[in-house]
Amino acid sequence: MRQLILVSCVGSALWSSMAAAADVKVLSAGAVEPGLQRAAEQFKRASGNEIKMQFNTAPQLAKRMAGGEVADILIAPPAVLDEQAKNGKISMQGRLTLGRVGAGVVVRSDAPSPEIATTEALKRAMLSADSIVYNTASSGLYLEKLFERIGIAEQIKAKTTRYSNGEDVMDHIIKGRGNELGFGAITEIKLFEPKGLKLVGPLPPDIQNYTSYGAALISNAPSADAAIAFLTYLATPEAKQIFAAAGIE
Repeated sequence: MRQLILVSCVGSALWSSMAAAADVKVLSAGAVEPGLQRAAEQFKRASGNEIKMQFNTAPQLAKRMAGGEVADILIAPPAVLDEQAKNGKISMQGRLTLGRVGAGVVVRSDAPSPEIATTEALKRAMLSADSIVYNTASSGLYLEKLFERIGIAEQIKAKTTRYSNGEDVMDHIIKGRGNELGFGAITEIKLFEPKGLKLVGPLPPDIQNYTSYGAALISNAPSADAAIAFLTYLATPEAKQIFAAAGIE
């Protein structure tokens, strides 16, 4: 069984000695995209290995794995990784935690920012909004239950639009009009801010929800050695700083 070699620094000679230049295919949840993209760029410069990433929601990732998708690394919430490990699709040895991502509120960049510092303020902002937009993925499932718990689910039902992923939510808000309020992973919101969005802020602390993400080597990975080298890099302090700068705690 191959094992991750934990290191504390990155150098071209070090990474090139771990694996010859190769293409590493990564199936990943979209919430970690900003940090993962930057980490992959740094790793490529040091090693010559190309990291090819495809982003999906957790349910879509599970479906692709069940369908026998050929790839090297899976990045997903712990529950998805646990299920894939039970099915023998990934190796538990060398599995690592990348971090967690909180949920935030988003509006168009030219729209006023509503008050959302407290749960009551957020409820008022949602009730006065023309429409509410969020996804049906991991963060969206939490929001759905949250809105029921704070007693506004029925009141906002008629003006709510759901999408299967965060990217479509962001596109909707960018192209929308009126007083629209969107919800999504803070990392995804930040990724789309240059395109016309504005992060109003995170959910209030008492109702905030964090989704954790981990990475693991897929069984029978075609480029296993290069994949292990990339996983090793993701465990370094340098990579952790890259993820933290992208909003992944």
